[in-house]
Amino acid sequence: MPAIRLFGLPTDVNSSFERGAAAGPAAIRAALRSERGNLASELGPEIGVDIAFADDGDLPLSEDTARDDAAIRRHVTMLQEDGEVPLALGGDHAVTFPLVEAAATCFGPVNILHFDAHPDLYDDFGGNPRSHASPFARICEAGHAGRLVQVGIRTLNGHCREQAERFGVEIVPMAGFTPGAVPVLEGPLYISIDLDGIDPAQAPGVAHPEPGGLTVREVLAVLHKQTAPIVGADIVEHHPGRDVGGVTAILGAKLVRELAALIGRNGPYPY
Repeated sequence: MPAIRLFGLPTDVNSSFERGAAAGPAAIRAALRSERGNLASELGPEIGVDIAFADDGDLPLSEDTARDDAAIRRHVTMLQEDGEVPLALGGDHAVTFPLVEAAATCFGPVNILHFDAHPDLYDDFGGNPRSHASPFARICEAGHAGRLVQVGIRTLNGHCREQAERFGVEIVPMAGFTPGAVPVLEGPLYISIDLDGIDPAQAPGVAHPEPGGLTVREVLAVLHKQTAPIVGADIVEHHPGRDVGGVTAILGAKLVRELAALIGRNGPYPY
């Protein structure tokens, strides 16, 4: 069973509407440690008891995107070379680019399961090619994705539709959604969860709420059916300033537990 290393990426410099996601890692970590709940997962194993798990704290990011990307790549590469699996807390979704870049450097192109209300495929957004609306365009351009499956998308405009066709992205539509419509991917598998993929009734603490989203149970059903070795994962875009009663932070903490258990269950990817 691979060891899991949690770390925070407290940056929102590439947010397109309002900042606030930099505070997400601290809020999710506080919910994870809170005595309101425990550290058991629905799969059974418990963090720190059945699952080898360490929290590296937050990386010291600078809001200089190039420098921060390099710091993220270095940290992920170090973990993966030691046979550990990085589990990152954002921060805005722009951080997924260096996270996936490092994974692809270690393992070759990865298959990506991406939960989101938005496809994040803009060639650039507001003149910023590293916008949190653009990470999957950068990932696909660089050849880091063997297969990209997006779940929860419900804001697809013409440009992003063209980008999806250009890059061969597989979008599972929300209309008529069932977990069974999502394929089981092969490894190496990377999982990226933007919390606004979940309906804002269940996850209000995001900068870009979009009604008509996934339920928590649907997300868990999709995750639990994945059987491939997972080489990295992230949970991003929690905006504590928009949260109600801390419910989105609590959800983020639950997803940490579920991802950790899934990583442990599915086992290490062979080098």
